[in-house]
Amino acid sequence: MVTEEEVMEELSNVIDPEIGMSIVDMGLVDEVKIDRGKVSVNFHLTAPFCPPVFAMMIAKDIKDRLSRMAGVNSSEVKLVGHMMADEINETINKPS
Repeated sequence: MVTEEEVMEELSNVIDPEIGMSIVDMGLVDEVKIDRGKVSVNFHLTAPFCPPVFAMMIAKDIKDRLSRMAGVNSSEVKLVGHMMADEINETINKPS
């Protein structure tokens, strides 16, 4: 079973394209929940008006990294506090 520490370690590889730092080091990961192989990650960005293309890049990187982790059966990524959060969350969490 995957642990919160393992998820945070993997998320430390997600780099904010504008700043060039890890979203973990920047304190942008708000919450990680794990329930029987389903991992949910809530995160925010440095500003509510951060360019949507960067917001989507970060959300997709999180989703892709979670999907490749051993012990993760499904994932949900939720961007909070951003002007395009609803649209990005809907797009990133669509079933493939």
